[in-house]
Amino acid sequence: MSLRPFHLAFPVDDLAEARRFYGETMGCAEGRSSDEWIDFDFYGHQIVAHLAKGQAGDRASNHVDGHGVPVPHFGIVLAMEDWQALAERLKAAGTEFAIEPTIRFKGQPGEQATMFFRDPSGNALEMKAFADDAMLFAT
Repeated sequence: MSLRPFHLAFPVDDLAEARRFYGETMGCAEGRSSDEWIDFDFYGHQIVAHLAKGQAGDRASNHVDGHGVPVPHFGIVLAMEDWQALAERLKAAGTEFAIEPTIRFKGQPGEQATMFFRDPSGNALEMKAFADDAMLFAT
């Protein structure tokens, strides 16, 4: 079975800010757009920023491995070297992290690198990586 790209539409307050953040800061190529939405190539997946002022942002948090994880959030599992490169890119851009790049569940099944940050509209993103991708669904 081959993995198919997912599609995620999410609200933003300002399309120009979304274009700068997802396009320039994160390096996502832009696809189609209009005055109300922008498609981005999110590591081979299609995310679409839709203009919907006041609708973005997380609404709660859950504790995971000692951190308050913003809910809702979205992201992707990257290869470790891509995760490290993105962490450096985001740091260089002055991104404020909700949870700094760190290793979660050290020494346990499912050990992973993770980081949380928000886009300019307040949407929370989690980017993660596993030293061993076979541990993605480890219990």
